[in-house]
Amino acid sequence: MVERSVAKKSMPTFKEYAERWVRTRKTRGQPLRPTTRDHYEYLLESALNPTFGKMPLDAITVDDVNDWYETVVQGRESQRSHAYSLLRTILGTAASQRPRPLISFNPAHIRGAGNVKPAHKVRPASLAELGVVVTELPDRYRLMALLAAWCAMRFGELAELRRGDLDLKTNRVKIRRGVVRVRGEMIVGPPKTDAGIRDVAIPPHLTPAVEHHLEVHVGLERDALLFPASDGKTQLQPSTLYKVWYPARAKAGRPDLRWHDLRHTGAVLAAQTGATLAELMGRLGHTTPGAAMRYQHAAADRDAEIARRLSALVEPSEAAGRMRG
Repeated sequence: MVERSVAKKSMPTFKEYAERWVRTRKTRGQPLRPTTRDHYEYLLESALNPTFGKMPLDAITVDDVNDWYETVVQGRESQRSHAYSLLRTILGTAASQRPRPLISFNPAHIRGAGNVKPAHKVRPASLAELGVVVTELPDRYRLMALLAAWCAMRFGELAELRRGDLDLKTNRVKIRRGVVRVRGEMIVGPPKTDAGIRDVAIPPHLTPAVEHHLEVHVGLERDALLFPASDGKTQLQPSTLYKVWYPARAKAGRPDLRWHDLRHTGAVLAAQTGATLAELMGRLGHTTPGAAMRYQHAAADRDAEIARRLSALVEPSEAAGRMRG
């Protein structure tokens, strides 16, 4: 009886274990990225701890998980999916840790609960729409939009880009860092993935825009930010960019176009040139083929649309005459 009592007291609550899990969790041998850690902490505080926080790990049952899932964050399917995935992963670690598992099995087993269809279906910008967006942006933001699209760069990579990262001799941009905003603080670190450290060739038609921007908007120091905040020294906040982005996209007739969709646009454009899967992965900084394959599929869909439009150029009567001949 004494041994059982001691064992019971040593069992951590879900909150205790989850906090330690987030603090010590590693992916590919590295601690969690600041944005990932912040996201996990938010999910714990808002969705998981209110139900499971005070429960000993071994007291959480399948019914507890199922009942929680039916009521948590209703109407916000993406957040519910993320919360469930985090719960399943934490409990899975507790069930498989060595040398001695804390729990005998993982009670989180709801088929499909960790999957959710994206609410936003990305439709890449056409070249005409991209042209309008760039024209409508203030001059200091135009190159940022052009690089986001034609070089498929992320906002955080662009916001931390500096003069020394551009090599005009080889017409390449060297992506070595990114910046993320976590609870009001801008944190500079490596790109999102190891593959995110890359050199991206700048399409030659952008060279005049690059040279103009460097001459007019960027300090002469190698570490001068290409797209700084109004003080010229700190990284641009997303909220500042959105103030000019929303009117520009509206002028292009694309109120649905998110800034990140410019990266998607660039990826599809690259795929349309016939880039291989490996070439797309290298250009986009992807570690797995799955994401890059989406752009190849999108390019194939776009190619089918181009084919349909080509046929539409032929007058119906002419097409009918050719068929009779």
